[in-house]
Amino acid sequence: MSPSHAGRDLRALAGLVTVVATIAGCSGGGEFSGTIQIAGSSTVAPITEVAGEEFSNENEGVSTSIAITGTGAGMSRFLQKEIDVCNASRPITEAEKQEAAAAGIEYVEFTIGYDGLAVTANVANDWCDSLTVEQLKAIWRPEAEGTVTNWNQISEGWPDEPLKLYGAGTASGTFDYFTEVINGKAKQSRSDYTMSENDNMLVRGVVGEKGSLGYFGYAYYIENKDQLKLIAIDNGNGPVKPSTETVVDGSYAPLSRPLFIYVNKESLKRPEAAAFVKFFVENCGDFAKARGYVQPPDDVQQQNLATLKASLP
Repeated sequence: MSPSHAGRDLRALAGLVTVVATIAGCSGGGEFSGTIQIAGSSTVAPITEVAGEEFSNENEGVSTSIAITGTGAGMSRFLQKEIDVCNASRPITEAEKQEAAAAGIEYVEFTIGYDGLAVTANVANDWCDSLTVEQLKAIWRPEAEGTVTNWNQISEGWPDEPLKLYGAGTASGTFDYFTEVINGKAKQSRSDYTMSENDNMLVRGVVGEKGSLGYFGYAYYIENKDQLKLIAIDNGNGPVKPSTETVVDGSYAPLSRPLFIYVNKESLKRPEAAAFVKFFVENCGDFAKARGYVQPPDDVQQQNLATLKASLP
């Protein structure tokens, strides 16, 4: 997804653009210049793209370079001081915290939205409307590799249709999160599936295979909902589909999660970077909503603003 694509979608939301443009106009006009280097999660990237484009509209001398690498690879670049901001669909790990400390990197964390992981099938699938967490585990656990390969192995009465799986790549925070809450341990998964850190590629795979089943960020389902079948997930309390309401109230469990950006404090010493991060964090709820994600609750946003105030020069 390119920044220009994000911009076209955003401009369709005239009311939001008016609000954002007004705030951006108060952020300092065109006095800043430079490039903000960003990398990481494909799930978080659409939110960051909107923030970058809207900031650049009011500050023509500032550009945002956004690489979709997956959270793990983005965090690696962040810890090597190659980027200013890491998009992350999972919290920073203890090992990464230790690496940051060893490298002398001080960072700040902001929760810029919430997302549900969507489990989807091909629209030609007329047999599966929901899956239990246990069925998902039976499909995705390491022991399923090479053995669970047909839909009729998942539930009696389902067709002898080859099961074609699509999911997050191993460098993705989505992979870490999904494997932890479904399989019981992060990074433990079968490997005989089509994997990518780019959710758009996973969408195309599910769209193209009748027997497909895939998981990726809910916002990517929303963008392609006419081409995908959304599967409800049953955690023992009945089947629930992801939506703004079910992600906020926690009923879409266990596949709801917060989304983050991590900012190198050293970068905040540059006026353009400090102005961008301030603009982004103050308006992250609008940006998240514009791309189909859930806004941070008031208490989380108040914590964001307190952290921002304490971090800016």
